[in-house]
Amino acid sequence: MDQFPDGIHVRMRSLVRGLYLYADEDGVGVSLSPRRASVNAAWRVHLVQRGDFHYVLLCGAAYGRYLALSPAMEPPPGLRGRRAVQRDYDEADLHAVMWRAIGVVGDVDDGVVVLRHRGFTRSLRANGRYRRWHTCVTVDDDIGNFGERSTMMYWIVEEIPPRPAPPPPPTPTVNLGGPGLISLFTWRAQPSVEPLRTIRYVRVNDQGQFNQQGWATFQFYGRSLYLLICRLLYILDEPIFIGDEGNFSITVCVQAGIYGRRTPLVIDLPRCEEPMDIFVLTTGSPVALELRHPNIDAQ
Repeated sequence: MDQFPDGIHVRMRSLVRGLYLYADEDGVGVSLSPRRASVNAAWRVHLVQRGDFHYVLLCGAAYGRYLALSPAMEPPPGLRGRRAVQRDYDEADLHAVMWRAIGVVGDVDDGVVVLRHRGFTRSLRANGRYRRWHTCVTVDDDIGNFGERSTMMYWIVEEIPPRPAPPPPPTPTVNLGGPGLISLFTWRAQPSVEPLRTIRYVRVNDQGQFNQQGWATFQFYGRSLYLLICRLLYILDEPIFIGDEGNFSITVCVQAGIYGRRTPLVIDLPRCEEPMDIFVLTTGSPVALELRHPNIDAQ
């Protein structure tokens, strides 16, 4: 467990493929990707204890959802086990998101681990040793036909240092239809082009508390985090910027399930139409300063 201190961010690199565990942009899938300098390849460590065992949970820095064993999704033809997915941590004892980190001994580098599922019969597995186009990540039987664990289950843990300050949201790539900031607040995507989703939001105070009856909703077209923040500023009637550096006065977070940890949104929303719960924090407040941002550009 030494490679997984609680609260840090890590990358998980396949020892054989050299590719990274990646939270797919649909907000559900998990795959292998060469995109090392992507927040989708960063996972925050969340440790829990159940009885005598400590478990590693990996919370995606992109969308706040947890690496999990799918209950039903079969892998592509030719692959074994079940798919690894992103899902919410909505039960205190949810086996699907819990992993044991087991160090690998022998002729391999230090820092190589196997992530064994809580059921103790399956482990996280990369695919595509010979068919390189296979980037699906699965959870397969831990012991092979010859009594040896496949090296495709070996993962190198790379710690990601924190950023000193949160990154700015990506600027929208769409034509906003007008000049100036007013277009950011009044812009509406074309329904035939951009997905429509329900945003449920709540204002959080400086200590991280909020009114359980204070949730409100609106409909939002598209994926742009920048436009989502602008829309929330307009609805909440709050100052646009804070300080002299041009930072937005609010910070937005997601939380994947009631037992999940709040994750700051720093990239555009996932490519889906599922409703999203958004927590609105004051930038620079004590609760916002507690958020940890991975420095994905660090070597």
